[in-house]
Amino acid sequence: METLNFRFEKGDRRLASQANMVGVVSSGNLEVLIESIDLNGGCEVEIKTAAVGFGAIWQAVVADFHARWSLQDVRILINDAGATPAVVSLRLDQAVESVMGATA
Repeated sequence: METLNFRFEKGDRRLASQANMVGVVSSGNLEVLIESIDLNGGCEVEIKTAAVGFGAIWQAVVADFHARWSLQDVRILINDAGATPAVVSLRLDQAVESVMGATA
């Protein structure tokens, strides 16, 4: 297992609700927990993955995600068992859409 942590600053969108989880590790190999929390405007992403050595790919996927959504005061926890980057992007977008409400 490998744990990766990323933090992004200067987001300008907040979540409409407190928390949600999408996906499960046994279906699509990925689950995402997203929660609203005071991070001084930052967005933190923690990834626990069984696929060791793919930090650069994870960084690219979550940087692209942050560029799309520009979240602030959000923590995202990802449990991965080998999902492809496309599945990761899909699950991240689903997680945000589930908690954005009418503000998306």
